[in-house]
Amino acid sequence: MNGEESPREGELHKIISDSISESDAGVDGLGRIRITGGISLDGEVKIQGSKNAALPIMAAALLNRGTTVLKGCPRIADVFLMEQILCGLGATTCWQGDTLEICARELKSCVADKELGEKMRSSIVLLGSLLGRWGEGVLPFPGGCVIGARPIDLHLEALRKLGAEFKEEEGCLYGRARGLRGGEITFHRSSVGATQNAVLGAVCAKGTTVIRGCSREPEVSWLCRFLNQAGGQIRGIGTSCLEIRGVSGLHDTVFQIPSDRIAAGTYVCASAITRGKGILLDPPVGEMGALLKAYEKIGGQYMYKSGKLFLCSQRALGPLRWLETGIYPGFPTDLQSIFLAVLTCARGESRIRENIFEDRFKVVPQLQKMGAQITLDGRMARIRGGRLFGTLVKAEELRGGAALVIAGLGAEGETCVENREFIERGYEDISRDLNDLGARTQKD
Repeated sequence: MNGEESPREGELHKIISDSISESDAGVDGLGRIRITGGISLDGEVKIQGSKNAALPIMAAALLNRGTTVLKGCPRIADVFLMEQILCGLGATTCWQGDTLEICARELKSCVADKELGEKMRSSIVLLGSLLGRWGEGVLPFPGGCVIGARPIDLHLEALRKLGAEFKEEEGCLYGRARGLRGGEITFHRSSVGATQNAVLGAVCAKGTTVIRGCSREPEVSWLCRFLNQAGGQIRGIGTSCLEIRGVSGLHDTVFQIPSDRIAAGTYVCASAITRGKGILLDPPVGEMGALLKAYEKIGGQYMYKSGKLFLCSQRALGPLRWLETGIYPGFPTDLQSIFLAVLTCARGESRIRENIFEDRFKVVPQLQKMGAQITLDGRMARIRGGRLFGTLVKAEELRGGAALVIAGLGAEGETCVENREFIERGYEDISRDLNDLGARTQKD
């Protein structure tokens, strides 16, 4: 199958891979985003497909000895990296617009490319699929954005309950199972990735698996819905307890990737910091409750009708006395630094507590360069709202990079955000989308 922009041949993927590698190594990225601040937004933008839903579903496609079609798949750096990894295992892919076709009929390897896998945290979700398909799998220890310790012990403990064994050699994780079998798995702390790996291992295992203490994040539910549409038998979707009756295999299916709740939340924050308006097309409002509640508390107003979210932020001036991140349906950690940027321009003092990742405040020194008045005390940030001023700042991870772009919208003068390659891991084109909303940005 010859696809448009084959990841083994396309220059686009080589550029993305090289630039991410440079950024991870601590070298300045090749790209910048320039933002002219002080413009009140008033436009509309269509929300892209979900990064955090697409990646595990792509991994799940390996369990189907046929063809999987994913509609609305985001064309972002992390998806291209996962695509390259799948092709290295022997899958073939084809893009038609935002539709990605994956054929995993004849895989040739259970060993994931070390260099590619080390660049992306989400590569770990391949473990359950490889064990389910081959009975063995080899993965490098995953990389990605540096936002704190993210151990994989829960992933391994869960898959051991299904009969897998693991060892580490030369920086790689070797997994093996003489046929996965159903079991009882209990998570004592919530983990999205570990829950997804357990589901991927169990869906084609022999017998029935019960998983308790599951993450209830929407991306887990979307993975389960995809698997059921492809022939899986999973009950309890959306709850903390899943019951999975193993099937002999999955079948071909066409699946719609949901809209990205984090991208949608980012553009809500863009409206808020500029005291503007805006219309978001096809946002997953049902998954955005905590963000929209915080938006209302600072004075934002919204209305959802016929697939459109209408924003009115002229009164979004107030501080937020207390905000803390939490597991779903709590406030998402992926939006914490972005909402933090909004609060730097509020009238009054706000407080944010980060409960998920200990290094989510990595963006604070860059915001302080712009004039932000932020004091850190462990996992607590105190923000005294004021004025921001455009300057040269540097993205060091995905969501922090997006936060700097949002801060630039609310700053006086021009802001230049270096290392846009980090931002392109999760946003198809944040500059294009913001310009659709009425901003003035450009990529260098």
